[in-house]
Amino acid sequence: MTAATAGAERVERRGPGMFGGWSIAASLFVVPAIFLLVVFMLYPVVSTIILSFEPGIDNYVRLLTADPKFLDLGTFPPRGALFNNLLWVVFYVSGTIVIGLLVAVMATRVRYEAHIKAIVFIPQAIAAVALGVIWRFVYAPEENTGLLNAVLGVANVGPVSWLGSQTWVNTALIIAGIWGSVGFVTVILSAALKGISTEILEAARVDGATEGQVFRRIIVPMLSLPISVVAVTLVINVIKLFDLIYTMTQGGPANSSRVIAFSMYQEALPARNFDYGAAIAVIMLIILIPVMIFNVRRFTAERVTQ
Repeated sequence: MTAATAGAERVERRGPGMFGGWSIAASLFVVPAIFLLVVFMLYPVVSTIILSFEPGIDNYVRLLTADPKFLDLGTFPPRGALFNNLLWVVFYVSGTIVIGLLVAVMATRVRYEAHIKAIVFIPQAIAAVALGVIWRFVYAPEENTGLLNAVLGVANVGPVSWLGSQTWVNTALIIAGIWGSVGFVTVILSAALKGISTEILEAARVDGATEGQVFRRIIVPMLSLPISVVAVTLVINVIKLFDLIYTMTQGGPANSSRVIAFSMYQEALPARNFDYGAAIAVIMLIILIPVMIFNVRRFTAERVTQ
């Protein structure tokens, strides 16, 4: 019996439950997943978009031109939730990746690498609300309560109202965010670092490359994919950022630390402006779409090159 004949017989033996290779048993597994996806993801997204257009495009016009809490281009630097998110993307993402990469590289050179990574990872295991409470104590303006002002007091500096100053509040929040995320970046990049062949590194050193050149020209390029994955994850976290802001500042002082997700919450729930809050949610989705497309294309390009 040839392979073609055997294949034809298998097709003929298919019972009534089979259609084009798709079985009833497969449907029993797939249909519930599709149902949950439609009910809990697709339907809310479509409903939110429709709600945001209830009064036409007025919500979007107001957001981008007439709401200084969301975007204020009349000052320099600009202000508002959208600009604050941009600050987070630039300084939080870059700062977390740089510090996490440096810790990962340096930890590989000491005997107690596992202990160092465990200590650095501890903040990642803390809930964002608890992290916010911890850093409220660190930034407290009273020297007897605030750790940072107590340290500054030794040098006869301060105290500084870190969370009460429009000048310092975003910097203080970003530092707290970096502290909470460095462990995640360190662990991911440390695992990727183990995949770099030691022969490549030793060959570069034998050829006279300094440690700085090895880091810049070998380690960083070979970690480009893990770094991009970590960066995309951090950017998504920034766009969804809410709990740290809610715990530490409530968007203050004078709305200077608002971010997009916090603005959505404020407008949709306390203010009961559901259509306006929905418009902010749609803007969040629009910002996220290019990030997700970049991530998918990055992985696709990497698979092609391999």
